[in-house]
Amino acid sequence: MPAQTIIFEPDDKYNAFLKVCNKPSHTNGKLAGITVAVKDNISTSGIETTCASKILKGYVPPYDAHVVGLVKQAGAAIAGKTNMDEFGMGTTTENSAFGPTLNPRDTGRVPGGSSGGSAAAVAAGMVRMALGTDTGGSIRCPAAFCGIVGLKPTYGRVSRYGLIAYANSLEQIGPMGKTVSDVSTLMGVIAGYDRHDSTSQNKPYDHIPRADIKGLKIGIPAEYFGKGVDPQVAAVVKKAIGRLEELGASTVPCSIPSMEYALAAYYVTCTCEASSNLARFDGVRYGPAADTKKSWHDAYQEVRSAAFGTEVRRRIMLGTFALSSGYYGKYYSKAQVARENVRKDFQRIFQEVDVIAGPTMPTIAFRLKEKSDPLSMYLADILTVPANLAGIPAISVPCGKSEGMPVGLQIMGRHFEDERVVDVAYAYEQAVN
Repeated sequence: MPAQTIIFEPDDKYNAFLKVCNKPSHTNGKLAGITVAVKDNISTSGIETTCASKILKGYVPPYDAHVVGLVKQAGAAIAGKTNMDEFGMGTTTENSAFGPTLNPRDTGRVPGGSSGGSAAAVAAGMVRMALGTDTGGSIRCPAAFCGIVGLKPTYGRVSRYGLIAYANSLEQIGPMGKTVSDVSTLMGVIAGYDRHDSTSQNKPYDHIPRADIKGLKIGIPAEYFGKGVDPQVAAVVKKAIGRLEELGASTVPCSIPSMEYALAAYYVTCTCEASSNLARFDGVRYGPAADTKKSWHDAYQEVRSAAFGTEVRRRIMLGTFALSSGYYGKYYSKAQVARENVRKDFQRIFQEVDVIAGPTMPTIAFRLKEKSDPLSMYLADILTVPANLAGIPAISVPCGKSEGMPVGLQIMGRHFEDERVVDVAYAYEQAVN
């Protein structure tokens, strides 16, 4: 069928979009006539892709990411590229070189990050669906803060080809939407094998969510309701878990001892990988042209100092230090041991339960500029990073409010049981709606 151009003119008072497009859609396919927003670290042919960084301003990829090609084939129109924390490094979308995104639920608060632009676009009703990326919670965090649904698929289930890399072993492209059904539909389009991605698995997703969860065993980790979790947020999530019990599921107390080291293992791993991945932005291959009159070292330093934001420079330096001679064994090697312990803890728990449930985030959305201390921002990721370290699927679904702001219920499952976590989220959503 012939392509049709959808005129997309969003009322973007939240700075959710960095680039608005009017790309054609088709009249057939799973996503026919639907506009889908794409996070700005996912390559789009002929459309500027900046990772919300000055160093990539003006960069136009010559090809589509695998997921973008699939979305187009399914009949969708690309609405535009959404704002994000620079190179995905942040939890608020305040680290964007092009200004922060505002939370549509309260413009004095952040939308979460790093996929804050995608979440805000969906929450504000500008688009029905969006693509985000999740390295340590970057889909689930903004989904929780903005009151929408966000799924981090099992690692390898969705191709990362065309994703501008931050931390290869952790990040995953995933769907975001207002409902679980919409998220499941978009997941059905983007999942599956891609020969261009060596980590890709031949695990297509062809699933219609079901609300029957009778007999399901849900693990409730003590660590997800302990120190650092706002009591009001915990109360809202416990009430939601009670609703799942009313639907026929049973709960089983459990523990994840490795949570004590999960955050440290995550930040050592992701900064080390970022240090390597971002080395290409040097003023020669990418970025503003280096001054050829200066020495290579001085020109390299000048370009990166001027074009990278504070948080990106911080993480590059942390990663470079952890990988340097004399410190590799002290930091990176130990982080991988801790990561393996997290993976083993999940494997042990999943021998006794079908899914694990808890809060997505320990608090409601922060106020703008509230997290000026980077360490306090890193601590906010404590409940989301374990799923990335283990590579398991995890979804965030709205489950109520605290102080008038949305709270997310997080459901985690076994490897490649994305369908099951979707079903649990769907059962809850249908029960409360």
